[in-house]
Amino acid sequence: MLPINLLAVLVAAVVAFILGFLFHGPLLGKIWMRLANITPTGNEKLGDMVPQMLWNLLSNFITAYVLSVIYLFASSSPFLNGSGVGTGVVVALWVWFGFLVTSSSIEVIWMGRKAKLWLFESACSLVTMVAMGAIIAAW
Repeated sequence: MLPINLLAVLVAAVVAFILGFLFHGPLLGKIWMRLANITPTGNEKLGDMVPQMLWNLLSNFITAYVLSVIYLFASSSPFLNGSGVGTGVVVALWVWFGFLVTSSSIEVIWMGRKAKLWLFESACSLVTMVAMGAIIAAW
């Protein structure tokens, strides 16, 4: 069994969830809704969003767990100068660029998603991945 710190993974997942809430709510929610062509009806209820929120939290947990596995292997590499927050951030940047940016770009290339919305979501995922990488490495 890999020596993964599940508490660090859980904290990273919760922080990612909070960052997602902040980006798509109080901080930049109006920009996101405009880019995504979402018009609030006024009838939205928090209870209606619970299933999506739980799936999002589970997705964040899986992402944090996989990131911690990649960090575990990368921190033993002589090319990354060992473990630490810097290594965690570098690993998160590579994972973000190599997997999240490239795979989500398909939505713009083939599915007609707006490039500005893709850039917004990519920036949000960048901040989230860096935060998760730093948390996992700091533990």
